Amino acid sequence: MADWEWDPTLYAGSAEHYAVGRMAYPAALAAALKAELGLDGGGRLLDVGCGPGSLTLLLAPLFAEAIGVDADADMVAVAAKRSTLSNVTWRQLRAEELPADLGSFRVVSFAQSFHWMNRELVADRVRGMLTPDGAWVHVGATTHRGLDGSHDLPHPRPPWDEIDRLVTQYLGPVRRAGQGPVPVWSERSEEDVMRAAGYRGPTRLVVGGNEIEDRSIDGIVASVFSLSGSAPHHFGANLQAFETDLRELLTKASDRGRFSEQRREIEAVIWR
Repeated sequence: MADWEWDPTLYAGSAEHYAVGRMAYPAALAAALKAELGLDGGGRLLDVGCGPGSLTLLLAPLFAEAIGVDADADMVAVAAKRSTLSNVTWRQLRAEELPADLGSFRVVSFAQSFHWMNRELVADRVRGMLTPDGAWVHVGATTHRGLDGSHDLPHPRPPWDEIDRLVTQYLGPVRRAGQGPVPVWSERSEEDVMRAAGYRGPTRLVVGGNEIEDRSIDGIVASVFSLSGSAPHHFGANLQAFETDLRELLTKASDRGRFSEQRREIEAVIWR
């Protein structure tokens, strides 16, 4: 990306919301990676940009040791609070600071995070941290909202278009990231970045999709606040007024406080 560096306010106030507002990664993702990579409970996992530990905690049982790192201190704190696994540790660390004496890893994973980083630098540094049989796994997903559609579900779909209009009413049409506008991403493709860094591949695994998720008003509110463009800090003194309006909108659109969505498919891209 052009002229952008990590902004510590990017997800300010979002960590607790992220943990409950995003749909969980399915168990099928762990099963697919276990089969494809021959994971047997040994080796080490490094999850980079781990957020509140959503992917880390799903994959950790496949390894002897797992480490989750994130630049956001609140995300790391929430991840540690959620974890009950004895083989997982957490570090506040920017990806650009790797290898940071963390050692070598059987798998280094990224989930909805690589685009926020200096991709060329991180790809180069992580390659030197992989064991000879190691793999880079990039999990691409949209977990804050499900698929659009018109056919019947058990409950109404969340009114995402109306939610977006409400956010725009409060924050204006230009979405922000931290203290500035959403950065302009590099036109260089991820595949070009990875091949230039010496990786081979990719292998693509696609899992899930279309499963029906039952969601609450609280969950949708948390989902909105989990996004960098509508993180709580953007609303300033209007935060409570926005949440009140959002909850009123959701209450009117819901079926006694409930919504249904269909999950989007999840793709894991593996480089070696």
